[in-house]
Amino acid sequence: MRKAYIDGRFGQMHVRMAGNQAAAKRPLLCFHLSPVSGVIYEKWIDEMGRDRLALAPDTPGYGMSDAPATPPAIADYAAAMGDVADALKLSAFDVMGYHTGSKIAVEIARQRPRQVKHLILMSAPIYTEDDLKRQHIVNSIPDVDSEGHFLTDAWKTLVQFQDKRANLHDTMKQFPDHLRGGEKRGWGHRAAFSYTYPDTIIDVTAPILVFNPDDDLRDYTPRITPYLKNGRVKDLPGWSHQLLDLSTTEMAQMVRAFLDEDRFPD
Repeated sequence: MRKAYIDGRFGQMHVRMAGNQAAAKRPLLCFHLSPVSGVIYEKWIDEMGRDRLALAPDTPGYGMSDAPATPPAIADYAAAMGDVADALKLSAFDVMGYHTGSKIAVEIARQRPRQVKHLILMSAPIYTEDDLKRQHIVNSIPDVDSEGHFLTDAWKTLVQFQDKRANLHDTMKQFPDHLRGGEKRGWGHRAAFSYTYPDTIIDVTAPILVFNPDDDLRDYTPRITPYLKNGRVKDLPGWSHQLLDLSTTEMAQMVRAFLDEDRFPD
């Protein structure tokens, strides 16, 4: 894996990448969940980079990417990811999203339907009004306090939803990037909760593979099925956050079959 900065509409964007742009298989752009960064994809892009270019940009305002001046919408995040594709002169590519990143993936497919060939979504929740109220509460960003309670609150929330196979050292590797966005780190969730899947994903005709891991969005993701024109939901029982680190080989096998052979996993 190597790292680079790419100029975008909101400033510089930090990108992790692996593989070769000259590879015969389409590049894969991976968009992370909020409020972390592309650090969640480090092991994943190393694996996928064995036979294609695999990239994991830090969403503007997260990781080491510059933040917008005002709260962006999902459409703005997707346009910024398009800047990455343009800078690398990618004429066609596949996209993968995780939670908030899934909505960015759907939106870039709407903005660039001729370029985006396949979508992999790690969770794709549809909420009722009551569900959305609960999500706002669960994902609220605690105020900074002099005693550091906001740090322990953030840590406890992260540990609560981790894969049971993960250890605390695994979790700690990602924890700093959950805080790096500072007072703006809630902007990703704000954008995600304002982006409604039934009104957007139905526009996407490219093949879509939705993974439904055993995480905090498990109960909401199956509702996406009626809106998939050319897609399928694949349950991942017992796997939760950090599954891309802990089940890398199994995930890569399913993803490669889908991207390269148009074959949905059973």
